[in-house]
Amino acid sequence: MSSTPVPAPAVPDPSAAPAPKRDRTHYLYLAVIAAVALGIAVGLIWPDAAVELKPLGTGFVNLIKMMISPIIFCTIVLGIASVRKAAKVGAVGGMALGYFLVMSLVALAIGLVVGNVLHPGDGLHLTDAIKASGHDQVSADALPPVDFVLSIIPVTLVSAFTEGQVLQTLLVALLAGFALQAMGPAGQPVLRGVEHIQRLVFRILAMVMWAAPIGAFGAIAAVVGSAGVDALKSLAVLMLGFYATCVLFVFVVLAALLRIVSGLNILALLRYLGREFLLILSTSSSESALPRLIAKMEHLGVSRAVVGITVPTGYSFNLDGTMIYMTMASLYIADALGTPMSIGEQIPLLLFLLLASKGAAGVSGAGLATLAGGLQSHKPALVDGVGLIVGIDRFMSEARALTNFAGNAVATVLIGTWTKEIDTERVRAVLAGELPFDETTLSPEGAVDAGVPEQREGGSPKELAEA
Repeated sequence: MSSTPVPAPAVPDPSAAPAPKRDRTHYLYLAVIAAVALGIAVGLIWPDAAVELKPLGTGFVNLIKMMISPIIFCTIVLGIASVRKAAKVGAVGGMALGYFLVMSLVALAIGLVVGNVLHPGDGLHLTDAIKASGHDQVSADALPPVDFVLSIIPVTLVSAFTEGQVLQTLLVALLAGFALQAMGPAGQPVLRGVEHIQRLVFRILAMVMWAAPIGAFGAIAAVVGSAGVDALKSLAVLMLGFYATCVLFVFVVLAALLRIVSGLNILALLRYLGREFLLILSTSSSESALPRLIAKMEHLGVSRAVVGITVPTGYSFNLDGTMIYMTMASLYIADALGTPMSIGEQIPLLLFLLLASKGAAGVSGAGLATLAGGLQSHKPALVDGVGLIVGIDRFMSEARALTNFAGNAVATVLIGTWTKEIDTERVRAVLAGELPFDETTLSPEGAVDAGVPEQREGGSPKELAEA
């Protein structure tokens, strides 16, 4: 009786590449989308109960904010210490601030044109309750320019981290980075320690992100439950006009700049940052995506020095969406009060608001608080009308946050291009999906290993290739 031979078990080929790890984080963002839809439904059906869910959204955003200072510190210290010439860091910072100022003026101008064309505030009437609500929005946290500059200096090195002030953390990180740069080889052990801390912080951030669906559900439910449908109907023209203006700014102005300077398609960049936009949309806070933007810009191929300086500074000074908002809201309020402003009155007010917005950087609800505080200082008669937009401010804050985030992402690529601190080949590979971002660790380390280590030697990829 002949037996059928049993085939020998297949021996794995040791030379074969290991199977790629399955990315399960896409389930997380599907859960975020489902949570947003559920939050909207709860807000419409049980508005009173939905408002009580606000702490869920606040808690998640606070968890993210907890990670911002250590991530900024590690990124900037590693970036500056890796650049041989300190002057290059100063050039990046000066170029970033100059660009931010120009783009803020462009955003103000666009909002000015659209606001004067739409006149959305015509025919509205104010009640005493609305006037009182407007005055309640005036925040004492916004500082005059001199006090704002002094507030950047922390009480101690450690207090910059405990108080959650982005600009204070930026200052301490700059000092630490330059000090380590001056120490030379003696500073290498400290740098290695900072690298390990950065890995730990990004791993913690990856764990925190799994709470995103809960935070998104609570935030959206509370917004819909508190505002209701009636508030949206009466102010739909202002909202739609503002959203359309933000879209115009991103897909015309920013898209043209990105194409001309870097040769990139803005749709590809926005698609790469799609999960961050979803996170912002669900929490109405661009700060919730700041740590991920830092990691993704490094992974994209922009040097640590440029990312570390441009992104944190942009979150305080490059507020394109906020500029558009303050322009259109000011014109809306003036029209609603029956005292429309001439162009000669509009321009000084808006330039004043441009400066006032820097003094309110980092203030919770900075858009509405800055608008109310600026009007109180420059044109007090208009403060009464701020109460008109309180009901829809949270919905408009989403467009503000999305526009601000897009502006900072584009700014990082542009400044990296101008300073030759960007690996253009890697950028195209990442945007084409050939080098996916590691969502399991959120660590930009892969970018350093794959094409940006040249920054540690003091030059751009192109410069070292030529050398």
